[in-house]
Amino acid sequence: MIGTWEIILIVLVILLIFGGKKIPELMKGLGKGVKSFKDGVNGKDDESQEEKVEKSGAPDSAINSVESRESKAESEAAE
Repeated sequence: MIGTWEIILIVLVILLIFGGKKIPELMKGLGKGVKSFKDGVNGKDDESQEEKVEKSGAPDSAINSVESRESKAESEAAE
């Protein structure tokens, strides 16, 4: 079993390696990863574009312009 002193030592080593400012960012990323994994295991997929549109109530023209900007940005990034 891991005792109290071992846990304290591990925490101190992590603080020395990553620093105090970086640890919250690491934990946030870890939390998002765990949530994504749980959602995947439970069979919850990301909402499709159509479901997002229905919930937002945005007009089709606004959505089409956003999609065209996204595709343009992707093509520029590929070049």
